[in-house]
Amino acid sequence: MKSIVCEQPGQLVLKELEEPVVSEGSALVAIRRIGICGTDLHAYQGKQPFFSYPRILGHELAGTIEQIGGNDQGLKAGDQVSIIPYMHCGSCIACRNDKTNCCTDMQVFGVHIDGGMRERVTVPISHLIQTNGLSLEQSALLEPFSIGRHAVRRSELRAGEVVLVIGAGPIGLGVMVFAKQQGATVIAMDVNVERLAFCKQWAEADYTVHALQEPGAAIAALTGGDYPTVVYDATGNLHSMSSAFEYVGHGGKLVYVGLVREEITFNDPEFHKREMTLMGSRNATLEDFGQVMEAMKDGSLDVGAYITHRVPFTEMISRFDRWLLPEEKVIKAIVEL
Repeated sequence: MKSIVCEQPGQLVLKELEEPVVSEGSALVAIRRIGICGTDLHAYQGKQPFFSYPRILGHELAGTIEQIGGNDQGLKAGDQVSIIPYMHCGSCIACRNDKTNCCTDMQVFGVHIDGGMRERVTVPISHLIQTNGLSLEQSALLEPFSIGRHAVRRSELRAGEVVLVIGAGPIGLGVMVFAKQQGATVIAMDVNVERLAFCKQWAEADYTVHALQEPGAAIAALTGGDYPTVVYDATGNLHSMSSAFEYVGHGGKLVYVGLVREEITFNDPEFHKREMTLMGSRNATLEDFGQVMEAMKDGSLDVGAYITHRVPFTEMISRFDRWLLPEEKVIKAIVEL
């Protein structure tokens, strides 16, 4: 079985590995599509928290079931599926409170344990979602869009609010889409002019702000000096995440969707003066996956233009370095098997 292994930062290797063994309660899934995520790129660069090498990357996955036993979900061989890559324990305080996305013993496919950048994987049946009726691409992208959906749901966003989404990468774009669907006015902020144009075109952002051109003044002008009631930072950039405190309106919320390895500091008097709420948003839950699937089915979430690069599995290693370059203009790359 062919697999691509990240042996160490900067090194991907195509290897032949043994076939996975199917145990009780799991299914054998043939991988058909792999979405390349910021986590994969950061791991390749040696910048991903909670990570060790060697590791098989890949957690945005679509495939077909090849072997499965009896189950309560009605899944059968031949079904197309998406994989929920967050392997939770089911018994910790987070899991007991239906917050499986932040399990105390979380094992994320492709991060803490080997992922799906291979021809076949075994997956707990409980972590499979039947996606017959969706395309393989839609199935693979359920996971990243669910992260954006979770961030919006966690912030309890209401129609009519003004929000700022910092970072126009794949996750930030998903946050923008679902904030718009929630009835919010969306301001998109990024350092890339072309990405900002894409925010207006694809995500229907109402306004855009360049992050290097006096963003504070621009955001104040757009909001009449009130500033946004919710700010989502999806950059994974230390400077951006530290500066994000400056853009939150009094009584507002700052939601960290991205994460960094470093410590973040902020000015406590400003934080208290605004009675600001600081939130982390991690992964997604089954509820988020279901809501994203419905958005794909009813056409309110179009993944077509979002996918900018495609490559066969056996050619991925030769392309991977280029996807890190700004001039490649990658929004979402898909690997095909």
